[in-house]
Amino acid sequence: MQRAGYRVIPVNPNETEVLEEKAYALLADVPERIDLVDVFRRPEEAGSAVDQAIAIGARAVWLQEGVIDYEAAQRAADAGLMVVMDRCWLKEHARRGKFSKQ
Repeated sequence: MQRAGYRVIPVNPNETEVLEEKAYALLADVPERIDLVDVFRRPEEAGSAVDQAIAIGARAVWLQEGVIDYEAAQRAADAGLMVVMDRCWLKEHARRGKFSKQ
């Protein structure tokens, strides 16, 4: 997604750098506005990431393939966030012709 022009800010408490970007332990630690939170967590952990996205005022949450949490998705929608669940961001961009591998 970086090659497609997106700024990817990794949030992972176990890493200090990912894809040459500084990694943060929590969404609240990121010092800039986050539009989209892409959730690559086990389904049972997705709710926490969604709650953090709501708390920081993200505009959308995207739960990757296999990440299904209907209650968390509903909380996000109720808070006004756009929600995508059980879909791959990269595959969607490729399918829509918005991403080409270089």
